Amino acid sequence: MNITGHILIIDDEASLRKTLARILQQAGFDVTTAESAEQGLDYIKTTPFDMVLTDLRMPGMHGMDALKLIHSNHPALPVILFTAQPDVNSAIDALRHGATDYLLKPIKPEAIIERTRSILLNHQREKRKREIQSQIEILQSELKELNGMENSTKPPAQPANPVALEKERFLKRGPLVLDLQARRVLFNEETLNLPPTSFDYLLVLARHAPHVVDYQTMVAEAQGYQTDTREAQELTKWHIHQLRQIIEKDVHNPAYLLNVRGTGYRLVVD
Repeated sequence: MNITGHILIIDDEASLRKTLARILQQAGFDVTTAESAEQGLDYIKTTPFDMVLTDLRMPGMHGMDALKLIHSNHPALPVILFTAQPDVNSAIDALRHGATDYLLKPIKPEAIIERTRSILLNHQREKRKREIQSQIEILQSELKELNGMENSTKPPAQPANPVALEKERFLKRGPLVLDLQARRVLFNEETLNLPPTSFDYLLVLARHAPHVVDYQTMVAEAQGYQTDTREAQELTKWHIHQLRQIIEKDVHNPAYLLNVRGTGYRLVVD
């Protein structure tokens, strides 16, 4: 599938801004650049973008404040934050306020290309799903009108093999249930609200549970690109911290998301 899109890059550092633009343009994407968050927000008001890449720390408006405004006005628009000064709290805040991902500088060309393609592919799939669902609803409504069935209470036809479909849709590990279609999580019959990337990390852990998943494997399977051990460890640590905030009763003494020092993490729920 040919993945294209219009990407907005926001960064006050001209050399990095131009380098990222050149990398993404060579990969087949349309790119617009802005030297400040304020300029980037002005562009978003008048131009439809498929994804935004923005630095976290810039003169003037902070990247986190720009993220909040973008997510408030365009909740479906993917936003990736990047920074040269990693901080667990800022990473968690970014995910909580709608960031799709959080990357470390220096950004490797292959990593940004792979991550961009992965995010846009998922975004296009979800958009197409919504379009198909809307078309189905319109056709169903028209069919009811034609058949005079507006008030019908007849249940919908069951799938040919509902058991098989359920197995494909749901991943269950003890009290943990992941709905792969709706991308929802139930834990002890309670619905958990997870950021998209945190859901992907939990899914990786659940698929491998109860075995240990090393840092690089987690990043590769959850975020779709290869990275070195140090960066993989930092990225994984932020997402696990976010998951623990939601899942664990005591984040300082986790019972489900366990750290295997120097290696990775494992999920224990059975």
